Amino acid sequence: MSKDKRVVYSTDPEEEKEAPPVVLPSNPAAALNAQKGKPVRVWLDKKGRGGKTVCVIKGVISPKAGKQALVKHLKNKLGTGGAVKGDELEIQGDHREKIVAMLRELGYEAKAAGG
Repeated sequence: MSKDKRVVYSTDPEEEKEAPPVVLPSNPAAALNAQKGKPVRVWLDKKGRGGKTVCVIKGVISPKAGKQALVKHLKNKLGTGGAVKGDELEIQGDHREKIVAMLRELGYEAKAAGG
C-alpha cells in the first residue's frame, strides 16, 4: 500500500466534504468603489473560436487576482469553463443574461452588449 493515505473515493457518510468558500478580491468594497459609475459589458462572441460561443466580459477594473477569482466564481456557478485573457474575462457558452444577473448581485453595474 502506498504511503500516501489521502482518500480518493469514500462511501463513508461521515466523511462529508464541504464546498470551498467563494474567494473574491481581498477588498471587494475597494474594487467596487473603483468600478463605481463604469459599467461592465457582457458580449457574445464567436469569432476566432471555431464557431463556439463565448461570453466576453469587458470593463472589470480589478487586479489580475481579482479577475481570476471572479472568473472562478462565475465558472462554478454556471458549470462551464472560462479564462482571463488580458483585460477581458471569457466564459464558455451563451450565459449572457445569467452573467449580467450575477454581476449585478455582486454589485457591478452590468449590461448585455453586442449581438
